[in-house]
Amino acid sequence: MPTPHIAAEKGDFAEAILLPGDPLRAKYIAETFLTDARQVTAVRNMLGFTGTYVGMPVSVMGTGMGIPSASIYVTELIDEYDVKRLVRVGSCGGISRGVAVRDVIVGIGASTDSGVNRARYAGWDYSATADFELARTAVLAAQEAGVPVRVGNIHSADLFYNPVADAFDVMERMGVLAVEMEAAGIYGAAGEKGARALTILTVSDHVRTGESTTAEERERSFDDMVKIALEGLRLDASS
Repeated sequence: MPTPHIAAEKGDFAEAILLPGDPLRAKYIAETFLTDARQVTAVRNMLGFTGTYVGMPVSVMGTGMGIPSASIYVTELIDEYDVKRLVRVGSCGGISRGVAVRDVIVGIGASTDSGVNRARYAGWDYSATADFELARTAVLAAQEAGVPVRVGNIHSADLFYNPVADAFDVMERMGVLAVEMEAAGIYGAAGEKGARALTILTVSDHVRTGESTTAEERERSFDDMVKIALEGLRLDASS
């Protein structure tokens, strides 16, 4: 049955889903990468689609920006629509000087300044981590496609405009590769609900060096990331 935020029926979503933040990115993925894609929800213009990729049923839906928004959709997708494998595909700002713009990052862990996972975990510090098999098959897919990836810790920020002057210094010192705004919440919700989750990102700009990408470069890097995510899901399903 429809939820307060998703106007779909049971069976409308596949058990595997890609989760870009931007609903128009979800539409682009469905039209570009999926076969026989159909729109299954559009509440508040948060578009969701289901189709197939090389014969594998797969859905794609936007999550909006930030952990609170992403957590709502992920929770309802798992609880009400039996989604079991969730892969966030999005952009990030590079932190480590070992990554560059257009690089693809697999977020094996997601640090955060948000309190949502402490709320889930009795006030303790929860280690928000990706599902190992989803991460492994995504890296394997990238290797087979000849796309280099970096695997490591990322930071999910509650504030895009962070008032803490040395925040990025702390992240860089702790080996954080990049900053984004959803992964820790998605990992926490998946852990709470018994689902499997992964985050794959492209570096659209670099916080430390000031490098940035053009719209054309971002689209090309985004396509590489989506292919890795889809191929990783396919390899995971067959393993």
